[in-house]
Amino acid sequence: MGGLGVAAGLGVLGPAALATPASSSQPRVFAHGVASGDPLPDAVVLWTRVTPSPECLPGAGRGPDVDVTWQVARDDDFEDVVASGVVRTGPRQDHTVKVDAAGLRPATDYRYRFVLAGQASPVGRTRTAPSPGDSPAQLRFGVVSCANWQAGWFTSYRHLAERGDLDAVIHLGDYLYEYQPGKYSYGHDQVDIRLHDPQREIVSLRDYRRRHAQYKTDPDLQALHAAVPFIVTWDDHEVADGNWSGGAFEHQPATEGPWKKRVRAAHRAYDEWMPVRISGTAVTGDGDRIYRRLQFGQLADLSMLDLRSYRSERVQPGDPAIDDVQRTIAGGPQLAWLSDNLSTSPCRWKLVGNPVMVAPVLMPPRPQREQDALSQHVATSTRRTSEPNTDTWNGYTSDRDRLLGRLEDDGVTGAVFLTGDVHTAWATEVPSPRTGRPIAAELVCNSLTSNNVDDFMGTRPRTTSLTLEAAIQQENPHVKWVNLDDHGYAVLHVTADGVQMDWHAISDRRDPDATSRVLASWAVAAGSARVRPVRDPVTA
Repeated sequence: MGGLGVAAGLGVLGPAALATPASSSQPRVFAHGVASGDPLPDAVVLWTRVTPSPECLPGAGRGPDVDVTWQVARDDDFEDVVASGVVRTGPRQDHTVKVDAAGLRPATDYRYRFVLAGQASPVGRTRTAPSPGDSPAQLRFGVVSCANWQAGWFTSYRHLAERGDLDAVIHLGDYLYEYQPGKYSYGHDQVDIRLHDPQREIVSLRDYRRRHAQYKTDPDLQALHAAVPFIVTWDDHEVADGNWSGGAFEHQPATEGPWKKRVRAAHRAYDEWMPVRISGTAVTGDGDRIYRRLQFGQLADLSMLDLRSYRSERVQPGDPAIDDVQRTIAGGPQLAWLSDNLSTSPCRWKLVGNPVMVAPVLMPPRPQREQDALSQHVATSTRRTSEPNTDTWNGYTSDRDRLLGRLEDDGVTGAVFLTGDVHTAWATEVPSPRTGRPIAAELVCNSLTSNNVDDFMGTRPRTTSLTLEAAIQQENPHVKWVNLDDHGYAVLHVTADGVQMDWHAISDRRDPDATSRVLASWAVAAGSARVRPVRDPVTA
């Protein structure tokens, strides 16, 4: 594996000639940190944002165009620079910098930085992927989703940054939230732990740029970005809650303008502010296709999905349209692409970065208070019988049946769906729609800060949730474990013999110094789609 070093000393600038300090009257040139992403065997995306003068505030659309130097080196002091270049940026790109640093060696740790007018950025660490023909002994990924600024501190990012053993972080969506203060904040009473900027629901390009900028001032997120490359996709909150190809139930055209204009603004800001190749390139504004595949030798590949841009409008449980073959969650081209990836991959493990749950889950009828809490995550309505959450693959059964049927027909093994969105943690077996036997595994990470079931119910201790978890498992025998209450992150350990997910829970999302503990560990053996509990985590 190799792994990356602990993110200590990230402010070391190297040779004194590049470490000219800013005067107290100047802005922090690199106030939003550095980041890397989408590692290939010979390239990685590098990112930063510069503030060359005080008027260059995020979203302001003002300030000069400037030339920013980037450097990649094998050593901390940048005496062995292996790649470098100059990128011009300005108001058109919101003074962000994205570059595809190529010509690198596979499975290698590198240091990188940016320089503007004699001032150097913090030093970041990144790592390239193994060559397609290599067989690494192991890989290790952080797995995260659902980081709501107003609902708590991002201490999970700090704990991941301090590990020093990750090849990458897989972010499954809801990297940021679009809401105004007082909306979808901490707990049942909607208390704002910290306030969003701007202090309104974001709609315009300027708004989305400011919100991205705010999130990248978080010190724990900056530390993790600087310590390890990210592999990201978006879910709904990067644009608007509940979005689909033609709108969102949180978007009001009469007051918020045309839906397509809002999507273009959100995707443009995301492209500018995230270390990701969109439409196959790191060049900002080159497209909006974010689904893509990355390979890590013969051990694993990773298909990252977009389950919002192409989906049909959501329907309610019980609506026969759920099974309509014309309805889609992935869109025809993406579904065919994913099916082909899984069926033709030469890798032992076929990982899928899957923003919403794929396993069929029926939510049992519960008392009204529990139903109301569940409706925020994994169920939708008051009912007397079990019903699915139609915001997930549950609401698009034709797409799911086509995908799973292809896996079964082609005898695909080693498929593991890595999922976010529902703010709760799950280990499930994905059953065949024909026979019911497990044909894939699904491992769902808990939310970093976004409210979960007990937060909406306002209950402590976990007595009610334990009862509810048991009811879910009784209704869904393929759900082997579920946790409805804890916040945190997960770490995925991959070897030729198996895949193991360790879930970590933070002590209190209101505490910027929160501690972390291992919550549970579940594994999938090579050649099997069954998940089994593991007593000892391998990634603690």
